[in-house]
Amino acid sequence: MIEVKNLSKNYGPIPAVKNISFTVKKGAIYGFLGPNGAGKSTTMNMICGCLAPTKGEITVNGHDIVDDAIEAKRCIGYLPEIPPLYPDMTPYEYLEFVGMAKGLRKEALYDELEFVMEKTGISDVSDRLIKNLSKGFRQRVGIAQALMGDPDIIILDEPTVGLDPLQILEIRNLITELGEEHIVILSSHILQEIEAVCNHVIMISQGIIVADESLEALTRHETLEEAFVRLAGESLDAGAAYAALRAEEKEEKKASKKGKKKIIADSDKGAAYYTEIFVDEDPEEDSENDEEVGE
Repeated sequence: MIEVKNLSKNYGPIPAVKNISFTVKKGAIYGFLGPNGAGKSTTMNMICGCLAPTKGEITVNGHDIVDDAIEAKRCIGYLPEIPPLYPDMTPYEYLEFVGMAKGLRKEALYDELEFVMEKTGISDVSDRLIKNLSKGFRQRVGIAQALMGDPDIIILDEPTVGLDPLQILEIRNLITELGEEHIVILSSHILQEIEAVCNHVIMISQGIIVADESLEALTRHETLEEAFVRLAGESLDAGAAYAALRAEEKEEKKASKKGKKKIIADSDKGAAYYTEIFVDEDPEEDSENDEEVGE
């Protein structure tokens, strides 16, 4: 089980996630849904311990993700949007490396390795270099690394981005199978993806949870698309917001300098440095200059 309490994350002055709380329990495949830039990946990274929260608390099977990070992370298998693969390894070599990094050894390591390769359907390509595999198979290798160590919770961030229709169907079927034995959180902004594999929806917009209920309840009186438009609206990417804020600050500084002149002053750091100071123009000095010009 995952418990998120009063979780926030700021990027500079911009809040990407704003005081959210929710609980994830066994028995459902959770769809984490929201517009681009709504805070989905930021939240997933904080749950997995890859990103420190600004404030708030996350517990995974009773383990605090900050204070008891090792035990909390043992419970999670994570596939980020870009799978963390080593292209010059084969799937077998890569999964062996991942298993050892997760503390598996000897028979337990190789039994687990064979199991996850069979589960994800990559046994037939286990001796080919990852860089020579199709994107669909690379996604499967990414899911296989998340399964190593038999974690209770599987978190998948945009697992079907860039796949063709057949590959998407294969990955969706795999996710449905995983949901029978694991808690699965699927982060996506693709509505069809959520409808196809999830039975519970957590929707986030502009860093705030706007829905946390079963898919059936959410779509009882409207389609998922209608609910999404009604609840999520538009979300501003934190990076774009920060850039807009910086541009506004620059304009304010530029405006504050109008009608002023720049003076180069000595700096207390030494002769190699100087300080720029902007002071109000002297009206009398300006009038004297004008008279000199007239003469």
